[in-house]
Amino acid sequence: MLSQKTKYGLKALTFLARTEADVLQSASCIASHENIPSKYLESILNELKRNGLVHSKKGKNGGYALARPASEIKMSTVHRMLEGPIAMLPCVSLNYYQKCSDCPDEHTCSVNRLMLQVRDSTLAILEHQTLADISAQ
Repeated sequence: MLSQKTKYGLKALTFLARTEADVLQSASCIASHENIPSKYLESILNELKRNGLVHSKKGKNGGYALARPASEIKMSTVHRMLEGPIAMLPCVSLNYYQKCSDCPDEHTCSVNRLMLQVRDSTLAILEHQTLADISAQ
């Protein structure tokens, strides 16, 4: 299940993608339009800034904007940044692999085989969808 943090992050990024590239949006404006608690949004925007997806300017005319074009921001990147691994189990994760302690052999594990298919299907979708794609819908 997608966390509220990731859902809010996607909503904020989508809002920014739908605005003019050089126009900064205040966190309170984003929060109001997207129905996101302001304090929580500030934390999410700071994380997105630390990871290079948004930039900000302080002051009266400050706010947030995308740090790069929406067409260059893959949904897999956003998911990993805010949610963590795409895989549902650590034994099938590409970037966060860990052997399951209760599994003697991954190659014969039916759960592992199923979760590999889930990971691959999810990854195929997230790798081919960009922020521009979801913002246009």
